[in-house]
Amino acid sequence: MIKHLMYIELKTGYNDDGPAWIGYVKTSKTGKTIYFNDHAFQKYNGEGNYVDVESGEGYWISGVKKRESNRHWAGHGKIAIDRRAVEEFLALKGMEQLPSGYEVVDIADNFPVERVKDLLNQSEC
Repeated sequence: MIKHLMYIELKTGYNDDGPAWIGYVKTSKTGKTIYFNDHAFQKYNGEGNYVDVESGEGYWISGVKKRESNRHWAGHGKIAIDRRAVEEFLALKGMEQLPSGYEVVDIADNFPVERVKDLLNQSEC
C-alpha cells in the first residue's frame, strides 16, 4: 500500500461545507480503495467522487492543490490538517506558515484494511 497526502471532505448532508481533512491515506494494491481515519472509500459517480464503503456517504477526495484552496469556492469551514503533514503541506504550497482556516490535529494511522476486505468479500458471495 502506498501512502499519499490527500484532501478528504464529507459531502453527504453538507454540500460544500462538510468536515474536511488533509492527511495521509493508504491505497490498496490496485488503487481501487483509499483508507483514511478508520474509513475506506471507493470511486463513485454520485454525491462526491468517492463513497465510504461502510456508511455509503459521499466524499470528495483529491490530491492537495498547489495553488488554490482544496475546498470548493462556495464552501466554508476549517480544514483539519494532520500535524505530521504540516511541513510537507507548507513546502508543497510554498508557504512558511498555515493560513487561517486550518486547524492542526492528530490523525492516527487507522487503516481498516482487513475489516473492509472481509466486508467486501461477504458482499461478493
